[in-house]
Amino acid sequence: MADQEGSSLFGLCVFAFVPSGDLTDTIIDELSQSIVKYGGQVCSRKRDGSLPLATITHIVSNTIEFPQYDTSTTMMIPVVKSKWISASLAKGKQAQIRPYTPDPRMIFSDVMLSCADIPDSDKDTIIGATMAMGGMYSDHVTKLTTHICALSTDHPKVRMAMEKKHKCNIVLPHWFDDCFRLGKRIDEGPYLLPDPEILRVSPGRSIEPQQSPYLDGAISARPDYMSPPSSPNERELQLTVFNEKKIMLSKDLEMRGRLRDILASLVSKGGGQLTDNAEECDWLICRYRDTKEYILASQLGKTVGNMSWLFYLIQHNAWSNPLHRLLHYPEPRNGIPGFQDMRISVSNYGGEARIYLENLIKSAGATFTKTMKADNTHLVTARDNSEKCEAARDWNIHMVNHLWIEESYAKCEMQSLTVSKYTHFPPRTNLGEIMGQTFLDEKRLQTLYFPGGPEKTTLTLGRKRKALDMTDENSAVEGQASGASAGRPVRKEFDIMRDTEVEDVDATELPAQPNRRSTEFATPARGRHVRSGKENETPSTVPSSGRSAKDKALGRLSTMAPDIALYEKEKKARPEGRPTTGEDKEPKSEKRPAKKARPTLPEVDVRVILTGFKRWVNDKHREDADRKKLRDMGIAVVQDGQPCDYLIAPQLVRTVKFLRNLSKGAIVLSSTWVEECLDTKQVPDPDDYILKDHENEKRFGLKLETSIRRAQENNGRLLEGIPIYCTAGIKNGIESYQAIAEANSALFMVYGPKSGSTIKVTNPEDDELGPEPVYLLSTSTPEEKKLWKRFEDMARKGNMEPRVVASDWLLDVVMKQEVSFDKKYLVTNFFI
Repeated sequence: MADQEGSSLFGLCVFAFVPSGDLTDTIIDELSQSIVKYGGQVCSRKRDGSLPLATITHIVSNTIEFPQYDTSTTMMIPVVKSKWISASLAKGKQAQIRPYTPDPRMIFSDVMLSCADIPDSDKDTIIGATMAMGGMYSDHVTKLTTHICALSTDHPKVRMAMEKKHKCNIVLPHWFDDCFRLGKRIDEGPYLLPDPEILRVSPGRSIEPQQSPYLDGAISARPDYMSPPSSPNERELQLTVFNEKKIMLSKDLEMRGRLRDILASLVSKGGGQLTDNAEECDWLICRYRDTKEYILASQLGKTVGNMSWLFYLIQHNAWSNPLHRLLHYPEPRNGIPGFQDMRISVSNYGGEARIYLENLIKSAGATFTKTMKADNTHLVTARDNSEKCEAARDWNIHMVNHLWIEESYAKCEMQSLTVSKYTHFPPRTNLGEIMGQTFLDEKRLQTLYFPGGPEKTTLTLGRKRKALDMTDENSAVEGQASGASAGRPVRKEFDIMRDTEVEDVDATELPAQPNRRSTEFATPARGRHVRSGKENETPSTVPSSGRSAKDKALGRLSTMAPDIALYEKEKKARPEGRPTTGEDKEPKSEKRPAKKARPTLPEVDVRVILTGFKRWVNDKHREDADRKKLRDMGIAVVQDGQPCDYLIAPQLVRTVKFLRNLSKGAIVLSSTWVEECLDTKQVPDPDDYILKDHENEKRFGLKLETSIRRAQENNGRLLEGIPIYCTAGIKNGIESYQAIAEANSALFMVYGPKSGSTIKVTNPEDDELGPEPVYLLSTSTPEEKKLWKRFEDMARKGNMEPRVVASDWLLDVVMKQEVSFDKKYLVTNFFI
């Protein structure tokens, strides 16, 4: 960059600064001088501390905690970190805005990524999702690179970075996967090469909990005391946060006179004043969401918080949005619907994190229990390893991480336990480190607690909603997923197993399940033999109806990833595709040949899910090429769990993917249709390729056409209300059976040696047609045989008919899409 006066780098730009702890007045003065030196202007804030939004083009802030953030987003005024100015000066041109946003929901906003020895399918998804969450990608490693995604230190990029001692993190792709799934950025430490902890340390070993900075001053909605202010000398403390603000303290606070006097004095000395009028106040401090003051102030677009929020402002002398910390906002008086009957315990969270969870559970309306018993309904845990976790498995108690309770509270309704982000536990991470990052959903709050309002405030609320929508759309994080898997599709190895027939030699069992984390990539991070070939990314076990906005956004990203990769390749291509040589240099006076127009991809017309597709087995390069050919024809191969137009299979197969999508009523085409598309580069009429497999129809005793029609009528509720248990040690694992059962709305539970009675006793007189059946999927191993009698006794005590069956019963029922039973499926008959 030419370092000269009069440069127009920031020409026509008008900046305003938002001071914070790491953006001090001294730093602001230095940056302001640089801005003016290179053609820009700097505006001062107004007397009341607000920003002159009508005249500025950029806001420089290292935080989104300032009152006009939502409004500035609505007005499309970029809000950038101070690093953006430095980066622009270093480049000699204005840097991109997106990677420098201070929005914490853009979890990779300061990541400059480069990939080393990562297979293309994984690489494309990592790059696409990282960029969607605020990061940047470069094929080359430079001093600006912050992360290199690699499987080993053998790649030239990694060796070069290590030799030159670049300050960048060399991480396994598993780190990105876990971040995508959670929708939060976790510590890279356990994933760092050359000796990543996740590969050498047992997941069961203890982990020291890390304190989340987002819990500071926000662990309780009803604080017992006010923390001392940041300044140790109260005489020197001059509160500016209250300047020219009118504050109303609601009667539902039941505040003692002495405390009210202290607060009134602090507000007055800080340039503000107290008021008893909800219409004229700027801020309302109250406890519950059902008071007249709360409803009126919220409808008028006032800032509403609770005592915990007010104490936080006093302690830090800085404004904070009460919607950004769950316990800074007034509570629902009767909790969140559905939580009243819940008994919830906590494990693996310590210190303030544990206190925060206890208070959040109580605010949601559930009962918090310090110890866990068989009558507990949920266990919230930061890891899936502890005595409580083992007991939860034995007692069929739902085990989730804190994101479930946080997002249920934020969205004002209980979130589905089938969303995989709530049951995801990275092996060497204590999830307490990402606690407290969930924002309240303002649109849901308005709908439930303060609908309507005067006409003059509609625009204000509309602007706020638009700002929130824009932020959510840009972040693609809150929403996850909320969220599939919360993000990145899981690796293909799992899908390879699921994409083979769900049978063994005797046509009775599911394929062997690999002994590995369900979140690993399709890449050889552990010295494994690399399998390549099968066509689709691993399905999430989350039904499509339960997927969050984030999951859908990241699902779309996985479809877009090939397009992103193709664009990057085209961008790098030279005109005419010629290599650069010394003879190619032309005189400056000669006119250069026009660049080729970059081809654009057609809109996606057809979305398909493939299972059992044999063309790509052991030929990864052919798979990548074929996927691009199909995409060029408007055909997108999507991952299981996403909406699709057709399910593609070579014949009737009992794979998880086939049975789950059949359960949705998907039309099944022969894989010949895809072959024809690839071979002829034309898209034939799908109706001419409806799967016909008379041999397997006879074998399974069904008509595929009839099964599809029934599935469409059942609408995923074939097994609704039917309890299906599965032995914990069943051959090939429980996950596949759970995915199939839950795709048909069954009540799926695991049954183990320590499982207690989970069947609600009914009155025999209420069963006019006899006792309802309850099923246990089992094999005939000695360990599982020991469970049969106890299961049968439990069922009979609940006035239900026990049926201990082979897993083939479930597979056949779902394939036929008709609930039926034959004694041949009883384990005592099946395994003779």
